Amino acid sequence: MAGVRFTELQSRPMEFLDFTSVTLDEFQQLVPPFETAFQCHMAVWRMDGKPRTARRFTVYKNCPLPTPEDRLLFILTYVKTYALQVVQGRLFGMVQGKANQWIHVLLPVLLAALRALGDAPARSLTALAQRLGVSEADAASVVGSREEAPVPVVAPDSPLLPMTGPNGASSAPRTLLNRERVIAARKKTTPSKMFCSSMPCSPSSFSVIPMAAVPMISPLRTRRRIPCRRGAGSCRIWGSWRSRSLR
Repeated sequence: MAGVRFTELQSRPMEFLDFTSVTLDEFQQLVPPFETAFQCHMAVWRMDGKPRTARRFTVYKNCPLPTPEDRLLFILTYVKTYALQVVQGRLFGMVQGKANQWIHVLLPVLLAALRALGDAPARSLTALAQRLGVSEADAASVVGSREEAPVPVVAPDSPLLPMTGPNGASSAPRTLLNRERVIAARKKTTPSKMFCSSMPCSPSSFSVIPMAAVPMISPLRTRRRIPCRRGAGSCRIWGSWRSRSLR
C-alpha cells in the first residue's frame, strides 16, 4: 500500500513543517548525519534488534522507506505527532509490525545524528551549562526566563450553566413496609369477582380461608346453568353430560 513520500511532500512547505516541525533547509542539513548514523547502526544490528552476524544491510525492492529522506521523514513525523503505531504504519504504507521495527531502529539513529550536530536536547542543567559555556547559575536563569508564568484562574461570579442545589429532606410521609398492618394488607387476597360457568374455577378465584371452616362442596353442584342458545339438540347434550357427571 502506498504511503507518504518525501518527494510528494516537499512541494508543500507548510504541510511539511506541520509534519516534521522543521523547514526544508533544516531537514536537508539533517539528512547526511542521519544517514551516516543509520548505516553505522545497521552494520551492527538487524531490523529485529538482534546482532548482525551474516550479510550487510541492503535496501530491498519493496522497502517502505527506500531513501534516507523517507526514513528521516518517517521518524520526525512520529516524534512530532506521536501517533499510534498502526496509524503511523498506515500513513507510510506498512503494517503495524513493520512500523514498530522501524521506530525502534530510527529513534536511536535520530538521537545519534542530533548529538553529532550538537543539537541533542540536554537532559540536565549541567549538560546545558557545558553546551552553552556558562555557569549553572546562568543556565538556570536562562531556563527560568523562558518559563512562562502561570496564568491565574479566576472563578466567574456566576456559573455559565444554571445549577441546582442539593435537595432537602422530603416532607411527604413515608410508609414503613415492615409494619404489621402493612404486611397483613400485602398478604391479604381479594376474592375474584368473575365466575367461570363452563370450566372448573381456578384456585386463584377463592379467598385464602382455612379449609376447616369451609364445607366440601363440589363446584359442579354450585354451577349456575346458562340458558342454551344453540337449539334443543345442544340442550339435550348438556343435560345428558350433567347427569353422568353427577353420578
